[in-house]
Amino acid sequence: MRIAIAVSALFLAVCRAQTSPPPESDTGLAVFGTTVVRPFGLRGDIYLIHPGTDHLPNFDKLEPVGAIYISALNVPPQNTFTLAFPGVEHRTEWFALDYNGRFYVNNPGKYSFALISDDGSKLYIDGKTVIDNDGLHASLALTGTATLSGGIHQLRVSYFQGPCLNTVDPCVRLQLGVKGPGAADFKFFSTDDFRPPANPADWKYGDPSQLGDLADPNAGRRKLKDVIKKKE
Repeated sequence: MRIAIAVSALFLAVCRAQTSPPPESDTGLAVFGTTVVRPFGLRGDIYLIHPGTDHLPNFDKLEPVGAIYISALNVPPQNTFTLAFPGVEHRTEWFALDYNGRFYVNNPGKYSFALISDDGSKLYIDGKTVIDNDGLHASLALTGTATLSGGIHQLRVSYFQGPCLNTVDPCVRLQLGVKGPGAADFKFFSTDDFRPPANPADWKYGDPSQLGDLADPNAGRRKLKDVIKKKE
């Protein structure tokens, strides 16, 4: 069941116990990720979308134009995203990101997640939709729950950014919070807090063999440019 949260300030309040501050650029603005690979972090594939898009695109029909890496999705509200992406110039709106990664659960049970975004976003755990916050909208927070067994799980967060209508009001935001079994408050989700024990002998759940390379969502897919060439 998903519950809309009317005030984003509440989300920030319950996340005051965060363990990972927003990554910053040289200008101090929070960013969606960097080119530094994080072995147990999230990989975000970057896509360009058409102006006027009002929902998350079908990523299977798009080619990524780059990739970034991050451990925590914590981009607080800002008026505009002026930094563009590494290697992707002049695209500060009308883009989409598809984050994929793994996390290890040492404390099985019911987990609550909170996803706040401007514009649309979705959270998937092990391929199942936990939060659907899609659509062209201002900052909006939704919550969802998932009962998780011990061991390795797959996490995916899809997001798209539409237009900034002026130079004053915030129009960019993406934050993911989590509250584990028995916890009183949410905190910002970070893969750093969900790492498996370094010593395989200390694993209570699962098996180290589960740490094989995370499947590339684009693997095995024909490149669109190759399809176009065959049609010509």
